[in-house]
Amino acid sequence: MTSRRLHPAWLVAAVAFIALVGAAGFRATPSVLLQPLHEEFGWSLGTISAAVSINLLLYGLTAPFAAALMEKFGMRRVVAGALLLVSAGSGLTVFMHASWQLLLCWGVLVGLGTGSMALGFVAIVASRWFVHRRGLITGVLTAGGATGQLIFLPVLAGLTGEHGWRVAALTVAAAALLVVPLVWWRLRDRPADLGVTAYGAGPDDVAPPLAVPPGNAARNAVRALARAARTGPFWLLAGGFAICGATTNGLVGTHFIPAAHDHGMAGTTAAGLLALVGIFDIAGTIASGWLTDRVDSRLLLGGYYALRGLSLLVLPSLFAATAHPSMVVFILFYGLDWVATVPPTVALCREYFGASGAVVFGWVFASHQFGAAIAATAAGLVRDRLGTYDWAWYGAGTLALAASLLSLMLLAGRRARDGGPAGPGIGLAFPSRAEEAAVGMTEAHR
Repeated sequence: MTSRRLHPAWLVAAVAFIALVGAAGFRATPSVLLQPLHEEFGWSLGTISAAVSINLLLYGLTAPFAAALMEKFGMRRVVAGALLLVSAGSGLTVFMHASWQLLLCWGVLVGLGTGSMALGFVAIVASRWFVHRRGLITGVLTAGGATGQLIFLPVLAGLTGEHGWRVAALTVAAAALLVVPLVWWRLRDRPADLGVTAYGAGPDDVAPPLAVPPGNAARNAVRALARAARTGPFWLLAGGFAICGATTNGLVGTHFIPAAHDHGMAGTTAAGLLALVGIFDIAGTIASGWLTDRVDSRLLLGGYYALRGLSLLVLPSLFAATAHPSMVVFILFYGLDWVATVPPTVALCREYFGASGAVVFGWVFASHQFGAAIAATAAGLVRDRLGTYDWAWYGAGTLALAASLLSLMLLAGRRARDGGPAGPGIGLAFPSRAEEAAVGMTEAHR
């Protein structure tokens, strides 16, 4: 049959993008509300930052369990519940009067909610609904987070300045809440639910329907980790992605503004430069998705991490009281590379771990957030002890170069698999989709 009607996969991807944008509003909130909360309640910046740290950790730890929950209960229920958590966590802050309530709302509720719609959700949508353009869709959906921050950051800053931080917090809560009906109406778990196949699927791509994974979703997530942890590719991917988190959210996202302030740059100017990172991040991530469909993902990761490492080694010499052209070039380049690592990492998890790739990627993403949390603390300690951030940038640059080597080590495993028996821990770690379906059916009847 021939038809010009839009494939439902694109509508599902559009709803997923909107959901990610709605949840991303909180990602821009801490940088805008940190100082107003400090001034109104007198809480130390360390206490407020602790809520952000809890959020970062839960954001990473929730991802694999959320992916397992999506496998068991469906994307629609989990995403709708996650948006409700984000809305509740942001909205309830207007009633708080003690610091532990900030930790609960910002840290726990919003951390669980945003973590449930982290990059594991992106991996599931791309894997289930697309055969062609998977890399591109992964890049577009990943850019949804950056788009959300880009949209919300100036809006929240303006609302906070004009009407106070409570109006900004309620705006985030309303944005997340408004997306819930759309998710419930249009988001579907699998193409078969609408009587279609995945976009670009051919006769050889049609797989038998998977049985609902038996047992508890949390147990399934832990079991996937246990199986993946016995393979070399998992540790190479997780190690590289931990360094990715350390060199983005943990270091640049947290400490770029105070580091620029140390050199006399105005805070508003530094914040504007970070907003530019978000703009170029969108283009870089979508381009990376396009490249992932065409170039070996191992080579892409090796190149991305190497270029990031070299740029961080140069950064200390670029700080000045004004945003001179060299710093703008760094911001442009770094923005293009910010989360360009996501599409090839998702693709490699799918390649090495098959149908369990989305859950395994959730664990790889958890390592990203652990790396971010460690770097955020370590860079602060370096600044406190040495009076400068320089060695934090140098250390991060060196780590990024090491991540490039870890990624390129995956090429040896691919050659071993293609040329003969793979070495220990190298190669496709999990059974095929059809084999997993058969195992799932067998266990379900026990």
